[in-house]
Amino acid sequence: MGQSMCGHILAAGYSVSVYNRTASKADGLCKKGASFLESPKAVAEQSDVVFTIVGYPSDVEEVILGEKGIMKGLQPGGVVVDMTTSDPALAQRIFAVAKEKGCHAVDAPVSGGDIGAKAGKLAIFAGGEEQVVRSLTPLFSCMGSVTYMGSSGLGQSTKMGNQIIIATTMLGLVEGMLFACKAGLDVNVYLEAVAGGLAGSKSLQLYASRLLKRDLQPGFYVNHFVKDLGIATEECRRMGLSLPGLALAQQLYVSLKAYGEGDLGTQALVLALERLNNMELPTIENK
Repeated sequence: MGQSMCGHILAAGYSVSVYNRTASKADGLCKKGASFLESPKAVAEQSDVVFTIVGYPSDVEEVILGEKGIMKGLQPGGVVVDMTTSDPALAQRIFAVAKEKGCHAVDAPVSGGDIGAKAGKLAIFAGGEEQVVRSLTPLFSCMGSVTYMGSSGLGQSTKMGNQIIIATTMLGLVEGMLFACKAGLDVNVYLEAVAGGLAGSKSLQLYASRLLKRDLQPGFYVNHFVKDLGIATEECRRMGLSLPGLALAQQLYVSLKAYGEGDLGTQALVLALERLNNMELPTIENK
């Protein structure tokens, strides 16, 4: 996703320096005009605004707050924008560290997956100082549409709510397909029928065809989704909030990891539910 997002900024004419722990992954961007530097610190030293999108909160901490991290090189007035789905508390800590240095921090996780990243149509949820977020609108517009959510950490909180909806919607989609199959319906005809009613959703639009073709390749990894749902579950515990749908979805996705299926896409939830019911959805070619 980061490669597509950065590519849009390059295409808009901005001067871009990049860093990736696996240097070869930046080759495509470098061929388009980006400069590869040896560390996040080095990127920050040459940048007014630094965007990050990595895997886990531990990666965010290392890349931004580590010894060779962005905050070691960012100049006063500079901005760090973390677009990883991460912990709201970590976003607040980064904001505080940036402020002490005379810099700015924005937490701006995204929704839309690989398709949205490639198309430049991501939904971006931004937390931090409103005037800073507004000043970044031209850059955000290269990647999608930004909504200012409030103070530091609230971008991440928005993304947690987003992931809860996605997880429970995926659960409903797969369960509905399994029910249709067991009831003797043509699953493809069933999906076409319900798509025009209240059951129609973005998840149905994006994933029903993949499920019918048994395409479980990742637009978003199960491993990363388990991380997201774990953060959401912990936030619920902290707030004293009971969300049983979230808890069930998290346990089913954790079971996929236990079966070694963490590198599949989130639609692989079908595997967990097929195992529970000792059945398999029919595969339909070219749908």
